[in-house]
Amino acid sequence: MSRVCSVCGKGQQSGNNVSHSKRRTRRTFKANVQQVTYVDKNGKQVTDYVCARCLKKVERA
Repeated sequence: MSRVCSVCGKGQQSGNNVSHSKRRTRRTFKANVQQVTYVDKNGKQVTDYVCARCLKKVERA
């Protein structure tokens, strides 16, 4: 599964794991994307991946 939001384009980011002794190793932070089915402007039913932030924004509107 491609973990990229179809609305805002949010995807995977990278950073460091920092241990107690302050040693740093690379790690990834994955976006919280959910598979959502919705009706687009043309009336077609579409299944896409949307991040939790965009999903929350759409539900409020």
